[in-house]
Amino acid sequence: MKKFNVNIADSQASQVIPIKSQDFDYDGYAAYAEALNVQCERFWKSSSGVLVYRRMRVAQCFSYGCKDMQDSLELQLGALQKSMQFKADVPNFLEPWYGIGTIASAFGGDYEWPEGNAPVMKPLFKSVDELLAYSPKEVALTNIGRHTLQMINYFMEQTKGTLPVSLTDTQSPLNIVNQLIPLDIFFYEFLIHPDKILKLFDILADLSIAFNKEQVKIIGDALVLPGHGFASSKKWRGLGMSDDNAVMISPEQYLQLAAPSVEKAGKPFGGPVFHSCGDWSGMIEAVLNINGILMADGAFSFETDPGATDKHESFQKFAHTGVVLNARIVGDTNTLENQLKRLWVPGMKLIVVTYCQSTEEQELAYERIYNICQSS
Repeated sequence: MKKFNVNIADSQASQVIPIKSQDFDYDGYAAYAEALNVQCERFWKSSSGVLVYRRMRVAQCFSYGCKDMQDSLELQLGALQKSMQFKADVPNFLEPWYGIGTIASAFGGDYEWPEGNAPVMKPLFKSVDELLAYSPKEVALTNIGRHTLQMINYFMEQTKGTLPVSLTDTQSPLNIVNQLIPLDIFFYEFLIHPDKILKLFDILADLSIAFNKEQVKIIGDALVLPGHGFASSKKWRGLGMSDDNAVMISPEQYLQLAAPSVEKAGKPFGGPVFHSCGDWSGMIEAVLNINGILMADGAFSFETDPGATDKHESFQKFAHTGVVLNARIVGDTNTLENQLKRLWVPGMKLIVVTYCQSTEEQELAYERIYNICQSS
């Protein structure tokens, strides 16, 4: 079994040739996306089924390259152009991404930019009491918030609103605290003062809702959901949130303390959508019990994530729930086939996310995926 390649910057990335804004075929891609959205809409309304998404992720755009909005757009336009060559059911989209820490900036933090890496934000607070005593400003008025909105405006002006666009990366309140307070201090407070944690999470959910609504105002009809790392469509609903710290607490603690703010943050956009890196198979029941949950994302090969799950059969609990499972599987067609046979059962609503390097390999993978899911 192949393992995670530590010698590459981004195992899910593809090499693309950047395209200048004035040279991109906007009408051609818009027509391509709308054609695929017909099938996306049918899938969303169904109780089960399968779709294939060949994600075209550009490594630089989710690292140091996110600082330059022109370079980011040109690289992503190259990705959209290349994606049309690969047989798939879900269109790719533009992501005006500017790093983790967006909502945390409301508490006075700002980015540091290590050379060659994505930006980081160091925690400024030493207790939850300090956080609760602080009066956060609107995210749209912070340096990070302003730049993110400027980036979205730039994308929309350059593309004239003809291409699908997502919100910037959205973190759950449980993830946001990572940029506000050291986690060892936070988890102590989590255990000793759960009432304070609920209050803090509620504040973070409100800040997230307000800033996401500012983004939606700019993106308008071009908006795709659930956004960022998920297969997304204009025909779908839900707010995708990274919730990686969820695996550090028990399922019971998650539902009691973390889920209410996730539900609140997701509700204005159709409902919450869950993502965690690593193996969150022990959280499946909790995730399925999030009120209004629409979709969940996970890694299903060790080439995707060094901590990917090897408990594929556990995720068959998604069958007959109507909740979409977004399954990322980096690897060749044999890897895809082997992992999918362990994962799929009739009644699932599954999106298989592939990263095949050639159009020929993608076509073969597409055929095998449908053969497995339609023959059982």
